[in-house]
Amino acid sequence: MVMAILQEQKPGGPPASTVQFTDSPALTGRESKYRTVEVNVDAVLQSWRLSLLSFEWLTPEGTLRTLDSLPLREREKRLQVEHLLSTGQKLERPVLGIGLMDNVEIGGGKAVFMTLAALGYKTLPVHIPVSCEKELKSFLCGS
Repeated sequence: MVMAILQEQKPGGPPASTVQFTDSPALTGRESKYRTVEVNVDAVLQSWRLSLLSFEWLTPEGTLRTLDSLPLREREKRLQVEHLLSTGQKLERPVLGIGLMDNVEIGGGKAVFMTLAALGYKTLPVHIPVSCEKELKSFLCGS
């Protein structure tokens, strides 16, 4: 039923400005060490495909897996995010950082980021560590 609701939406889903986000609970007590920014989803995905953890959500060629090709656990997470989105509930803002291979890593909120990417969102608000701001500058919108 959730899928039927989302399939009726225009490609790309509702504008990101209509999605309500909440701060990641991973930041609790460390809020001053993070900044909220808007990132280019495609640029993040191109970098994240180098991550050892990307195989669950991306094919070896770097394209997003369909709902049916996701591992069961990740499929359940995506359906939960789609349900939250379709019912107008707040989504946890993802946390990005830099990995060992100097690529983008998605920490908390991976299912949110990947689900919205699969729905066609081109930009998303995320948290980044202030210490990684320079390394992540090329992924920020307006940079």
